[in-house]
Amino acid sequence: MIHKKERFKAMILAAGRGARMRPLTDTLPKPLLCVGNKPLIEYHIENLARAGFVDIVINHAYLGQMIETALGDGKRYGVNICYSDETIALETAGGIVKALPLLENRDGNEPGEQPFLIINADIYCEIDFSKLLPILRQMKTSLDTDTAHLVMVSNQEHHPHGDFVLDSGRLALIGKEKFTFSGIGIYKPSFFKGIKPGVVSKLAPKLCQAITAGKVSGEYYKGVWVDVGTPERLHRLDIQLRNEQEKL
Repeated sequence: MIHKKERFKAMILAAGRGARMRPLTDTLPKPLLCVGNKPLIEYHIENLARAGFVDIVINHAYLGQMIETALGDGKRYGVNICYSDETIALETAGGIVKALPLLENRDGNEPGEQPFLIINADIYCEIDFSKLLPILRQMKTSLDTDTAHLVMVSNQEHHPHGDFVLDSGRLALIGKEKFTFSGIGIYKPSFFKGIKPGVVSKLAPKLCQAITAGKVSGEYYKGVWVDVGTPERLHRLDIQLRNEQEKL
């Protein structure tokens, strides 16, 4: 669990349009699509709360007010939720940069020095986020050059070639076997240096740059993880979770 004095923050990326999920997302933002009788984003919030994350930032753009109305201030989950409203979707890196003022720490250190956890809203994952606390603590206190830590998973049928090589806890662009980036990562604010607030900016080029510079560590997660990217995968996950709930 997080010690009270630490107050590590987490951000859920929820600003995507969800075009591949149409027509489901024509009238509902993707993070509010339900699986197992619960909006997808609520699984992340509840998992974060169980791990002791109190402060959560959620960015949104398309139909974003519906997300704020559905989740509120987070008190019913035992967390504090604040929102980063994007007039236009700024892509992953751009959205995080816009939210950096909300991700600044509150534990007395210099603003912006503390790493934070980032989670894509459009995945389902049963990871125990408390397992990432040692990495957060290490990145906070270490003087080494790592600016990011990524959680990697096995390649999926729709993404067979993976994203990055994982070898002895380090990420590389070239190697024997690539794994898929789960959409869960830890970053230092310095990772986003050079990106101006309000500018559309994708995460992948920054990751490739940092990996090439030897500044990104990683780990493999072998538990339940689903990229909920199409109505078909959403439907399969819904059936799976409903069946599991019926067994309880």
